[in-house]
Amino acid sequence: MTDPDVRPAFHGFEQIPLREYAERAYLDYSMYVVLDRALPFIGDGLKPVQRRIIYSMSELGLGATAKPKKSARTVGDVIGKFHPHGDSACYEAMVLMAQPFSYRYPLIDGQGNFGSQDDPKSFAAMRYTESRLTPIAEVLLGELGQGTVDWAPNFDGTLQEPTWMPARLPHLLLNGTTGIAVGMATDIPPHNLGEVVSACVRLLDDPDASVRDLCEHVRGPDYPTTAEVITPAADLLAMYETGNGSIRARATFEKEGANIVITALPYQVSPSKVIEQIAAQMRAKKLPWLEDIRDESDHANAVRVVLIPRSNRVDAGQLMGHLFATTDLEKSYRVNLNIIGLDGRPQVKHLKAILSEWLAFRADTVTRRLQHRLEKVERRLHLLEGLLVAFLNLDEVIRIIRTEDEPKPALIARFELSDDQAEYILETRLRQLARLEEMKIRGEQDELDSERDRLIATLGSKAKLKKLIREELLADAKKFGDARRSPLVAREAAHALAETDLVASEPMTIVLSQKGWVRAAKGHDVDAAGLSYREGDGLLGAIRGRSTQQVAFLDSAGRSYSTLAHSLPSARGNGEPLTGRFSPAAGASFQALATGADDDRFVVASSQGYGFVTRFENLTGRQKAGKSLLSLGKDGGARVLQPAAVASVEADRIVAVTSAGHLLAFPVSELPELDKGKGNKIIEIPKAKRGTERVVAIAVVPPGGTLSVKSGARTMSLSFRDLEQYLGARASRGGLLPRGWQKVDGLHVDA
Repeated sequence: MTDPDVRPAFHGFEQIPLREYAERAYLDYSMYVVLDRALPFIGDGLKPVQRRIIYSMSELGLGATAKPKKSARTVGDVIGKFHPHGDSACYEAMVLMAQPFSYRYPLIDGQGNFGSQDDPKSFAAMRYTESRLTPIAEVLLGELGQGTVDWAPNFDGTLQEPTWMPARLPHLLLNGTTGIAVGMATDIPPHNLGEVVSACVRLLDDPDASVRDLCEHVRGPDYPTTAEVITPAADLLAMYETGNGSIRARATFEKEGANIVITALPYQVSPSKVIEQIAAQMRAKKLPWLEDIRDESDHANAVRVVLIPRSNRVDAGQLMGHLFATTDLEKSYRVNLNIIGLDGRPQVKHLKAILSEWLAFRADTVTRRLQHRLEKVERRLHLLEGLLVAFLNLDEVIRIIRTEDEPKPALIARFELSDDQAEYILETRLRQLARLEEMKIRGEQDELDSERDRLIATLGSKAKLKKLIREELLADAKKFGDARRSPLVAREAAHALAETDLVASEPMTIVLSQKGWVRAAKGHDVDAAGLSYREGDGLLGAIRGRSTQQVAFLDSAGRSYSTLAHSLPSARGNGEPLTGRFSPAAGASFQALATGADDDRFVVASSQGYGFVTRFENLTGRQKAGKSLLSLGKDGGARVLQPAAVASVEADRIVAVTSAGHLLAFPVSELPELDKGKGNKIIEIPKAKRGTERVVAIAVVPPGGTLSVKSGARTMSLSFRDLEQYLGARASRGGLLPRGWQKVDGLHVDA
């Protein structure tokens, strides 16, 4: 049996299951990231690294009026004494607090290259820059040595560091912060000092004030930039009521003659990035309104980006609206008011909760400060009382000091002094025993008695404590406050213009070759047949449209593809193959094309004699593989005919002609309107001739129009009235054209 008194040997390690160890390690890391790295404390609004940087600078004597020191000196002190992490991360945190374009109220005054709005990460190395604290840092540090904070040992236990700063203002809202912890994040925007103080005073005077009441003072975030905050007031109120939401900021611009000058960009938006975004659109020919863009930013104008339109007729508002929607000229910021509260727990808080909890923190800080001062006053009064006793009995005190081996116990016994009083008498210099010192002692006693009474009265009255906090808040607001920078202008979110809206509407002729090469020529007076074609190629079809319209192409499988007319290559060359833009099925070829507005109607038909009326939007689709439109059945020899535009469904006539010379005309209204399919029979082709006879072409003739029937080099013209001899019911055989005209090459309509 094993002896129960014999313990197993300890080998210097503990054996636990890996799952338990991993869980414990991950939770420890998570709590560290949440509480000691990523989220700010509600009292001073600082993360630990920021707090340690500011405290180290104060310990180095780098106040607002001191001579700045090398940043490397500060970073060295921070990581050597309080923050055992990398120097680059510490320096970046320090730089951020010095950048006026990043912090609404910078806490550090940096000298040297601390980055720019164009590139915040372009700051010089810490061995080159110098820094000191700004005057507003006094708000965080001013009461540090007055018993207002708890102190904790640093990482190696050799020094003490403050666990928080005794902030006199709610710095959390003034400069805001961002951070990503484990399982949570925080995004707090900056605010205007005067507005925040005004809300604090309102809450002191009226503790029952709602978030809506407080939003009469805190109207919205106030970023370091003068760009507009365009979020509606109702959305801002909802954000402050829930602690979650988003903010939209928009650049400001002004007209200088024909040019547009951008004068302010949203928070943390780089001018060079915006210029690159606009230039990329110009290179892609998506901004034909713009001629050029220039960056004229300098020391006098931090942001000055000049847009040069192509003409004076360009609508600046419409152009800028498009740029707001497609570039960082308009930007959205997430808001998540996640804060470590006074209870040490992270929580998303609404505006009233933040201000109420901070005022409780401030009341506790002021109480501790007053209590600390009261203790010092009472101790000083106690010492002065003993000193006055010694002064009134000076000869006896001198005798005891000269004759007694242990004068301190003798003084305590003779005059009923405390240990501190006796020690203070023994340390008093002879010059303080002059005759005039009695008056000074009694005068100091009177002043301290009066101060003690005031301190006791303030500590004993909540009303007086609130009044003191209120006066100090207003004094700091007067000293450090400034006007709002980000104007609040409720505007609708910008929307990008359609690609066709960015293109000038010009007449164009789109030409398709027999081998599927496409090009577009400006104007409608283009001789498509006279253009040059690649060897072995020739004209298949040409249509007239406008640059802002889409062009649809139909292939031999009955599928439809579309693209914008202005995106087609110029007719100066041979164009480009449609197979580069679309992905038709193997062996399919392009056989027809059409263009128009979405609501325009077309007759779509096959050489089998079937077809239907459809709107142009059914021919369009931006997929590379196209969309199924016309069913051609199992007859492998069927072709897609050139679609014919319909002006009036009620008045126009459809004309179809076959390869045997049969021509039929009937009202468009007799043909059904479909989105896709085979359609209905247009003209009868006898069953015996279906293998040899085909529909050659279709056309739509409006009242007053003329139909041209082409046969070889000859053309026969038929007026709308002449077509009556060929009128018949849909799906009938139609009339036979005169001898010599029965081999029809095509139909053309002149309206």
